Amino acid sequence: MARRVGHEAATRTQGAAQGPTALKRALTTPLLYFFILGDVLGAGVYVLVGQVAADSGGAVWVPLVVALLLAMLTAASYAELATKYPRAGGASHYATRAFGPFAGFVAGFCMLAAGIVSVGALARGFGGDYLSAFVTLPVGLVAVVFLGLLALVNARGIKESTRANVVATVVEVGGLAVIVVLGAWLLLRGDGDPGRLTELGTPEKGAAAAVLSGSVLAYYSFVGFETSVNVAEETRDPRRSYPRALFGALATAGAVYVLVGLAASAAVPTAELAASSGPLLEVVKEAGGVPPKLFSAIALVAVANGALLTGIMSSRLAYGMAKDGLLPGALTKVLPGRRTPWAAIAVTTGLAMLLALTGSVATLASTLVLLLLVVFLMVNTAVLVLRRDPGTADHFRTPVVLPVLGIASCVVLATQIEAAVWLRGLAIVAVGMVLAAISAARRSRRADDHAEEGTGEEDPEKAAGRDADEDAPQRG
Repeated sequence: MARRVGHEAATRTQGAAQGPTALKRALTTPLLYFFILGDVLGAGVYVLVGQVAADSGGAVWVPLVVALLLAMLTAASYAELATKYPRAGGASHYATRAFGPFAGFVAGFCMLAAGIVSVGALARGFGGDYLSAFVTLPVGLVAVVFLGLLALVNARGIKESTRANVVATVVEVGGLAVIVVLGAWLLLRGDGDPGRLTELGTPEKGAAAAVLSGSVLAYYSFVGFETSVNVAEETRDPRRSYPRALFGALATAGAVYVLVGLAASAAVPTAELAASSGPLLEVVKEAGGVPPKLFSAIALVAVANGALLTGIMSSRLAYGMAKDGLLPGALTKVLPGRRTPWAAIAVTTGLAMLLALTGSVATLASTLVLLLLVVFLMVNTAVLVLRRDPGTADHFRTPVVLPVLGIASCVVLATQIEAAVWLRGLAIVAVGMVLAAISAARRSRRADDHAEEGTGEEDPEKAAGRDADEDAPQRG
C-alpha cells in the first residue's frame, strides 16, 4: 500500500461549480488516473504471485481476476462517497458521518495498523530471494536493518517530488512489463507449459476453495485505491474525474497483474513458483536474456519504495491522530531541526519490526487484508446509511446492489482467512476499540469540565462533526 495524501478542509464543492477550499484544485482526470495507478501498482505482486499459486494452483490469473472484481465493488462505494463528500478523511470521515466518532476512530486505527502491517510484509519480501541474488542473509535480520534504515531516511525528511514518484512507478511497471515479455517469449519458443493456466485447486483444496483462498492474497495487490479519496478535494471536478480515474486505474492494474500471472504460471512450474519468495525472478531465470541481478535490483527498488512511502504515511497518520488527541500525546514529538515526527516514526517502525519477525509474508498480507476488510465493510455500509443525506449535488451514485455485494464480498473473503491471522487481526482491532473507548471517555470528561466551569467551550470533535455537517447541503 503506497502513496497516501492527508489534508484538512472545511468546505464543499457543488457539482462542477467550485466551492471555496484551502487546497489547490490541480488534479485533472489524467493526473488523478496516474496517481491512483501508481498507488495500486505497488510491490505486492512482486512478492505474492508465488503465494497465490500455492493456494490456487497454476491458474494464478483466476484469483487475480476475482480479486479485481471484488475490489471494484468497494471502489464503487468509495467513488460515491468521495464525490458526495469531496474532502480529506477517507474511511474515517465516512464512518464518523454514518456511525459516529467511535466507528470513525476504529476505521482510522485499522488504516494505520494496515499500513504498519504492510511495511512489515514488504520488509520480509525485501529480505527474500530478490536480495539473495546479491547476498544471502537471515530474512529477520535483513528486515530489522532494512526498517531501521528506512526510519532514518524518514526521520531525515522526505521532500515531495512528483518526478521521484514517476520514476518509482516507471521502475515498477517496467519490471512487470519485462515479466510479461519474457513469459510470452518462453511460450513462443516452446519452453513454457500453457496447460498450467487451467490448473485450479491443490491436493488440499477444491477449485472453489482454492480460488477464494488465493483471492484473499491477490486482494493485497489491489489495495491502495482506497487512499485516493484523500485527494478528491484537490481534484478540479471530482464528480466527473474521480470515478473515471478510479475505475480506469483499477482496470489497468488488473490487466497488468493478470498478464503477469499468466506469464509466471506458464513459465515456471507451480511448485517452484510457490516455494520462491521472489517468484518473478524465477521467470527471469527460466527465460534467460535478462541478468537476474538486474531484475532483482528492479524488484528491490519497487519493494523499498513501497515500504518507504507506506512507512511515511503510517508515521504521519500516527502523528496526526496523536495531535488530535486520539493517540498518546508523546507521538507528537518532532526533531527540532528536521521537524519530522521522530516519536511516531520510532513507534510505527518498532511495531513493523515486531510483525516482520513474527509472521511470514503470506500471514502479514492476510492480516493486512483482514484489517482492510473491516474498513471496507464500514465504507460499503456507510454508503447505504448515508443515502438519506443528499451530500454534494449531482455526485456519482452507485447502484444499491454494488455496496450490498461489497458487504457480502468482505464477509466471504473474511471466511477464507486462517484462524491464526484472525487472532492477530482481532487483537489489533481490539486495541483500536479500547483506544476509541478511552478517547470517547476523554471527550466526555472534557465536555463535563467545560460545562462545570461555564467556559462555553465546545468539544473539538463535536465541533468538527458540526463543521462537517455544515460542509454538506442542508437536509431536506
